[in-house]
Amino acid sequence: MANNAPEVFTTDPAEAMVEVDSGAGKHIEPELFGLAPYQIVSIAMLVLIAIMIWKKVPGMIAGGLDNKIAAIREQLDEAKKLRAEAEALRDEYSKKIAGAEKDAEAMMENAKREADALLEKAEADSKAMVERRKKMAEDKIAAAERDAIDEVRASAAAAAAAASRKLIAEKHDAEADRKLADEVISGL
Repeated sequence: MANNAPEVFTTDPAEAMVEVDSGAGKHIEPELFGLAPYQIVSIAMLVLIAIMIWKKVPGMIAGGLDNKIAAIREQLDEAKKLRAEAEALRDEYSKKIAGAEKDAEAMMENAKREADALLEKAEADSKAMVERRKKMAEDKIAAAERDAIDEVRASAAAAAAAASRKLIAEKHDAEADRKLADEVISGL
């Protein structure tokens, strides 16, 4: 049987190799300064933590977090102020809307009253105008009647005068005129 186990080559003969027998072949664990890999990682972490403490990194992180917390608090306070202002504006506009609705109702009532008053005035004015026109028509009719009566009287008077002239002319002669003139003179 051929040996299928991988061969491990090292470049440094001074390195100590640990052999582990797993049954199929030999496995060699790497080492640095005689330390196993997990020990090297542990030491590196300790050095990193020591440097962080020496450079005050936790304080810087805490300070950064504190600054972030303060900024968030400021934003929350500003948001609370904005919310309070928004609620105040909402209440103010609610009052304005309620007032506007009342004003609109009052305006509608006033408009109705004014319309009713205008309607009543228009009816009264139209009745008065009808009465005036009726009176004017009656006055015109009465004037026309008076004019017609005056015309009839004038015509009758003219006809009577003409008839009297004719009758007097027919029945009166010169002798009757002398007699009439003598009577008028003696009466004076």
